[in-house]
Parts: sequence; structure tokens; C-alpha cells
Amino acid sequence: MVIVDSDSTSLGVMGLAEAMTEARKRGFDLVEVNPTANPPVCKILNYGKYIYNLSKKEKETKKNSSATKLKELNFHMNIDEHDYGVKMRHAEEFMWKGMKVKLQLKFRGREMMHQDIGMNLIRRMRADLSQIGVADTEPKLIGKSINLMLSPLPARKRVRKFSHEDEPALEEEESHDSSPENGNGSE
Repeated sequence: MVIVDSDSTSLGVMGLAEAMTEARKRGFDLVEVNPTANPPVCKILNYGKYIYNLSKKEKETKKNSSATKLKELNFHMNIDEHDYGVKMRHAEEFMWKGMKVKLQLKFRGREMMHQDIGMNLIRRMRADLSQIGVADTEPKLIGKSINLMLSPLPARKRVRKFSHEDEPALEEEESHDSSPENGNGSE
């Protein structure tokens, strides 16, 4: 097997017993880093630190892959203007965090006769969210619903329209009354 030192310098080809002796002499562990190579590659290093770095890299890749999460927002054609604003704020918040959003407009009963109104509503939503996300495809009528998938823009190009990132929290000031509440003066 090929032996590599902790600073990535090759020590050459050695047998298992010889490599283990060399690793113990240096105060480190012998770790097989590429078992499929011919001959296998082993590295002399601190195993605990090696495992820690692997887990750190794994967490970093999971953290950066949040764009694969999908949030679905369902609504109907006769949505109220306030409800529309609430749905847009939710969609904007999800895309601000890097998630994909699926908008689904569902038709009920005779609403199917007015598909043009539903398409106009979906197009309005796409236009309202265009500053933070882009549509993957055109809106599609599937069964009794119109679906639209939106992907977030790159983080530096996202602009909020419906909510603000740093909205000040409303803090109520407490009024300090000098008289005791229970009237007996004991606390």
C-alpha cells in the first residue's frame, strides 16, 4: 500500500506492519483514504481530527443545499386581496431563505369555466415575485389546478417587495405605577 504523510508527502510503498509501526512512531493513526486504488492509499494522520473535518465538510454541504427544499402554497381563484398579500409574503419569505416555491391555484366546481381568470391571477403572482424568484416553466393546467414552480434568484439579486428584512419589532413600554396593584402593600 502507498503511504502518505500528514503533510501530503509520499513515503512510498510499504507493507501493513511497516506502515503501522511508522504511524505509531510518529504518534498518529494509519487511515485508509482510497481503498479502491491499486495499491490502496493510506495516510498517517490524527484520526479524530480527520473525522471532525469530514463531519464539518458534510454539514457545510447540507447547509448550502437548502435550495432543494420545496414549499407549496395552495389558493383559490376568488382569493381576497388581504389573503393574497399574506400568501405573497409567505412565498417571498421562503424564497428569501433559498427554498423553491410551488404555487397551486385550485378550481372548484364551475370555476373551471373561468380558467382565463385563474391564469391571469397566476401570471400576476409570477410578476409580483419576479424580484426574488424566477419561474421554472410557464403556468400549467393539470387536472383542476394551475401549477407554477418558482426558484429563488441568487442571494445578492433578491429584492423584497411584500415584507422587509429588518422590520422593527413593536415593543410596548411598560408604565410603572407607584401604587401597589393589590392594595395591601405587601409583596
